[in-house]
Order: sequence, then structure tokens, then C-alpha cells
Amino acid sequence: MSILLVTASLTAVLVVAIPALQELARAARSAEKLFDTLARDLPPTLNAIRNTGLEITDLTEDVSEGVKSASQVVKQVDRSLDGARRQAQNVQSGTRSFFVGVKTAWKTFTRQKPSRRVIERLPATEREAIRQEYRRTKPESLPTIHDDYSETDNWNNNFDDED
Repeated sequence: MSILLVTASLTAVLVVAIPALQELARAARSAEKLFDTLARDLPPTLNAIRNTGLEITDLTEDVSEGVKSASQVVKQVDRSLDGARRQAQNVQSGTRSFFVGVKTAWKTFTRQKPSRRVIERLPATEREAIRQEYRRTKPESLPTIHDDYSETDNWNNNFDDED
């Protein structure tokens, strides 16, 4: 009887174990197929991902170089604009100085020259007569150096206002 019970229990275990072992064999075959598929498809996919990463790195470097180049161009344009601005200011200052010089030269050229040299060449009696005549004239009618400079300053201010 004990042998019969042992046989019956072994039979029950085998009956229950056979379908489980069949399922385990089926799962092992599926796993083997999965591993074969992964072994066949995964390396090219990993290579494609690696290549994509390298291309992204190259593109990033290219964009970075482009940004640096654009930055240098912008700096160069900025320097050129600063240089042009300085040159324009120099030209403006030079032009203003030139016109002030021309105006002063014209005033000096057209101004009534004092006859001091002529007076010194004259005999002493005539020189004294001319000096007394100058003393009798009104001081406002004679040009002074101060008046000429103030006129030049006014002209310079007028020139600035026209700008």
C-alpha cells in the first residue's frame, strides 16, 4: 500500500510536471528566439545611435564655430563703426577749425591795417600830428584785438548752431 501511494503520488507529480516542463521548454525557445533577434538587430541599432550621437556632436561644434565666427564679425563691424565715428568727428573738428581759420584770415586780411609803420617812417613832426589825430578819434571806432576775438568766437558759436 505504501508503494501504491508512492507510485500514485509520483504519477500525480509527473502528470502535473509534464505540462509545466512543456511550458518551460516553450518559454526557453521564445527566449532563445528573442536573444537571437536582439543579437541580430541590437548592434546595428546601437551603431546607429552612436553615429547619431557623433553627428549631433559634430553639428554642435559646427554651430558653436558659426556662433564664434558671427560674434567675431559683429565685433569687427562694431570696431569699424567706432573707427568711422572717430573719423567723422575728426573731419568735423578739422572742418570747423578750417572754417574758423579762413574766417579769421579773412577778417585779418580785410581789416584796416594801422599805419604804424608808415608813421614811423614819417618825420617826427608829422608823426606827432598823426598821433594827436588818433587820440582825438573815438575809441569805439578803432578796432581792438579783443573785438576781433569776440567776433571770431561769435562766428564759431554760430557755426556750431548751424550743425
